[in-house]
Amino acid sequence: MTITTLSADGAGKPAIGAAATRAAEERLARPRVHWSRHWENDLQLADHVELAEFFRNSYGPTGKFNAQPFEGNRSWAGARPEIRIIGRDERGVAAHVGLLRRFIRVGGVDLLVAEFGLYAVRPDLEGLGISHSMRVMYPVLHELGVPFGFGTVRPELEKHFTRMLKRQGLATLLSGIRVRSTRREVYSELPPACIEDVIVLVFPVQRSISEWPAGTTIDRNGSEL
Repeated sequence: MTITTLSADGAGKPAIGAAATRAAEERLARPRVHWSRHWENDLQLADHVELAEFFRNSYGPTGKFNAQPFEGNRSWAGARPEIRIIGRDERGVAAHVGLLRRFIRVGGVDLLVAEFGLYAVRPDLEGLGISHSMRVMYPVLHELGVPFGFGTVRPELEKHFTRMLKRQGLATLLSGIRVRSTRREVYSELPPACIEDVIVLVFPVQRSISEWPAGTTIDRNGSEL
């Protein structure tokens, strides 16, 4: 593609500015990723083995504890997704996001949502723009027929998701929300539920963001996806 800009003398000529050059280089640097969706029951043993290794490699650098749930070829951490959106390149799994329809309680209001979680990008692809392709999950939210998509992320990821979703008008980020969930496992020395201060992502699907219930607490009534 040739980009036409004005030269210093005002004449139009084919040129590529610095910003356009960087954009072109970024496009060339991005790997070719094929995206597909899978219902959980359709996955085979080999799929779970491959995904478990992918999650261990993706979450391991953030801390050994974060990779522990995926030992023993387990490809989920807490609640199990019903749909997975998987990106693959020539090296295997490149990125992943899971979706699960569930009722949560926002303030005192029960609300049907599609929660997204198990979000990961292979470490060697970080910074290459692959995360922006995770927007492929948005049409799936519409197909599921839910009022909202819902997810939580650590506060340190707020800027990342602002670039990826908020600026594109796909989601609203809410801070100052406390989310209560059951723990993945039962520990004798800990209460069965935990409360976290996180960034909440809300995807308006069949309702507008103005219809999201007011409240500073969210109850999952189950484990995080």
